[in-house]
Amino acid sequence: MKQNGIVYLVGAGPGDPGLLTVRGQQLLRQADVVVYDHLVNARLLAHCSANAKRIYVGKESDHPDASQAMINRLLIREARAGQTVVRLKGGDPFLFGRGGEEALALAKARIRFEIVPGVTSAIAVPAYAGIPLTHRGYASSVGILTGHEDPAKGASAIRWDQLATGCDTVVCLMAVRTLPRIVAQLVRHGRAAHTPCAIIEWGTYPTQRTLTGTLRTMTRNARRAAIRPPAILIVGDVVRLRSTLRWFESKPLFGKRILVTRASVKRGSLTEQLESLGAHVEALAAIEQAPIHTNGQFAHAVQELAQTDWVFFTSPEGVAWFQRLLKPLRKDLRKLAGCHIAAIGPKTAEAIESLGLHVDFIPSHYRQEGLLDELPSRLLKGKRAVIFAALDSRDTLEAGLRQRGMQVRNIPVYQTIRPKGFSAGVKLLFQRPFHLVTVTSASCVHHLHEALRAGGRGAQFRHLRFASIGPVTSQAIRSCGGRVAIEASVSTIEGLVDAIVRGRR
Repeated sequence: MKQNGIVYLVGAGPGDPGLLTVRGQQLLRQADVVVYDHLVNARLLAHCSANAKRIYVGKESDHPDASQAMINRLLIREARAGQTVVRLKGGDPFLFGRGGEEALALAKARIRFEIVPGVTSAIAVPAYAGIPLTHRGYASSVGILTGHEDPAKGASAIRWDQLATGCDTVVCLMAVRTLPRIVAQLVRHGRAAHTPCAIIEWGTYPTQRTLTGTLRTMTRNARRAAIRPPAILIVGDVVRLRSTLRWFESKPLFGKRILVTRASVKRGSLTEQLESLGAHVEALAAIEQAPIHTNGQFAHAVQELAQTDWVFFTSPEGVAWFQRLLKPLRKDLRKLAGCHIAAIGPKTAEAIESLGLHVDFIPSHYRQEGLLDELPSRLLKGKRAVIFAALDSRDTLEAGLRQRGMQVRNIPVYQTIRPKGFSAGVKLLFQRPFHLVTVTSASCVHHLHEALRAGGRGAQFRHLRFASIGPVTSQAIRSCGGRVAIEASVSTIEGLVDAIVRGRR
């Protein structure tokens, strides 16, 4: 008889994917089945294995997709099939998350389960709005309630007469639709109408919105601001501290929607750095690396490395593909012994040195022109060089080295192509405007331009505000009719981020 599996009831946290617990992340990696809710940040699913089954059971007030009874049966069925199941729930599973109901159903069915607490929105969302729930000078007690009680109960189970004045700070989850009733009950049972309060929409997300006022004004203010779920209400004198402690919404790029075009193989540090500065980042895989048929050119170039003076690498990807192409030849990095190695910039140099090799030259301007302008001609004339780069990359370096008297071979080791599904991704993402679109290569520019033109949105390309990593990429933008709003003075990811922060508006 097949042994039953196990169900982990895991709190996903309030929204910011960085607030998922380490235990929750570990279990997502191990899960055979992940059953997740509407308010779970979809980016958390990236922790799942490629073979994990993902089942959405989100319940929204306007569109109840799955009943609780159906979810309970689903968890039991998958566990009885011997699966490791993660039930991923927004916030904490035992705080207004129906985790208790699911645990009882599993216990009754004799299914093993474990509870993995999550960072509850009741605490995290006020913290992201700069509102501490307790403070020695303002509040020593907290009450947490739901604004969405089970309608089957008939009457409210909340003891308003005790809650209204019995706790210094009151936190109400799911507070939007019943806000007028909540405010009225608090005031009716003794809470002063001038008590400060705040309502926070989409807390911990880059789209977070915080509205402050008093119990007297909050209902009217929330209606005028069109506050929508999910939102949390905080009532109490601690709200006064927000003007001083509002750290999250004070980040330099908070509220900016930025599109990061990138290679399909990685999420990239650019996304992470922009998000750390408060931006709402959408990532679009605009280029993909693919192998090429070298027709013996690479093998011949490797054979001649013993007679080669200089080897040039123009990207970290070129370094990785060079090493990969050595393996079928049964060769290794010892073939570079005796060669001087030049890298176009620090990231490329880092990739080379991670292999245990020494880089002899890095220009101060990280582009092909920098290599040409800064390498002394006396080191080049009459020498032999090989360039390992992408197919159809710029030939500026090759032509310039020839003019300086070198014998040069330009050997392509990989190619960049447009990823599958790229056009569909562009169509989906561009349904809403971006403050900026970042581009780090000419290939990204051309692929984006082609996709917009093919979708009948060619004019939209001209109205985008581009943040470019450097002059070469900027030229590609202008050649396609686009507008460079920001250009990095140093052609690195860090230089681009710095330029975006300085040029924000």
